[in-house]
Amino acid sequence: MKVKDERGYLIVAQNNNGTDYVACAETLAHSIRLVEPDAKICLLTDIAIKDNIFDYVKIFPFGDQAIDSEWKLQNDWQCFYASPFRETIKLEADMIVPHSIKHWFDICSIKDVVCTIGARDFHNRKSHSRVYRKIFDDNNLPDVYNAITYWKLSAGAQKFFDTVRNVFENWEAAMSALKYGSCQVLNTDLAYAIALRLLGEEQFTLPGSVPSLIHMKSSINGIESDDWTKELVWELDIGSFRINTIEQMWPFHYHVKSFAKTVQEEYGRIS
Repeated sequence: MKVKDERGYLIVAQNNNGTDYVACAETLAHSIRLVEPDAKICLLTDIAIKDNIFDYVKIFPFGDQAIDSEWKLQNDWQCFYASPFRETIKLEADMIVPHSIKHWFDICSIKDVVCTIGARDFHNRKSHSRVYRKIFDDNNLPDVYNAITYWKLSAGAQKFFDTVRNVFENWEAAMSALKYGSCQVLNTDLAYAIALRLLGEEQFTLPGSVPSLIHMKSSINGIESDDWTKELVWELDIGSFRINTIEQMWPFHYHVKSFAKTVQEEYGRIS
């Protein structure tokens, strides 16, 4: 690990048969540039690409650990070893950042690692929906969303990500120790939750609301359609993103992957 910049955003994106996550990462990077023009952004992926929207493009340093996996999740732990930053905020590819979050570095820097606990609806309210979190509740696991994770270069952060790696590499054993584990497919949020349970949740979380994200799954938002874009009205401008006239104040996990192309086209129009 060689530090190139003090602080920056790292986006993990690896395409699978159904989704172009690199294209999602490009859209996310564009959204960051609009609200933080001087931000440093790194793409972590499995293919060599050239795109000026990224300051750095890194290939998984330990190779592709998910060759036979549809969802390509087993490589996530490599982000610690790949990041060119002394302090990193990792962002899941299928998001946009409608407002600057650079102040989160200062807030989170009191700990080696800070994980996101809980999610929000498009009203910016903390979600109380547990539809997608049964295995977490049944096993009293932390309500982790890996979509936003902060860490600084430290022994504590290395221990956390090495533990996540161990969970992935011993997935069947980890699942056998949980209630209803045999029904659970490989899942990064769950791997992070198990790591927090093993190491101590209090070491890797902050009280309050940072970091946090808006998640557009239907049950979180009380809508009927799995595709929220068919039920809700959205408006996008530089430094402003509204759903049903409500300003989205947090990083926005749009969930519907086709939304990335639509947003990228809109950014091209308003830039």
